[in-house]
Formats: sequence, structure tokens, C-alpha cells
Amino acid sequence: MDGGYYIGWGTLALINAGLAQGKNKSGINWFIASLFLGPLATLLIVLSDKERGIL
Repeated sequence: MDGGYYIGWGTLALINAGLAQGKNKSGINWFIASLFLGPLATLLIVLSDKERGIL
């Protein structure tokens, strides 16, 4: 498999960690979740509520 796939997946995990921290969520937890869930984790972060702490 091409190494670019792994670089892209890792970059997405870092972006998700930053998005999560912007919503007052644990960046490291979302980074790890993103390694397994990928784009689905991005969707969950974007749809989560900042004030209520859901997800």
C-alpha cells in the first residue's frame, strides 16, 4: 500500500484533534478515535454541540 494513504489518515487525525480542542473536548482522545474512525470521527466532531459537551 502507498505511504501517502497513511500520511493522509494521520493528517486527518491531527485536524480532528484540533477541531475537538476548539470545542473544548479532549484532543488526544479524538486523535486516537480518528485513527480508527477516520472521516466518521470528523463528522461526529463537526455535528457535536460545543456548550452541552455531547460526544
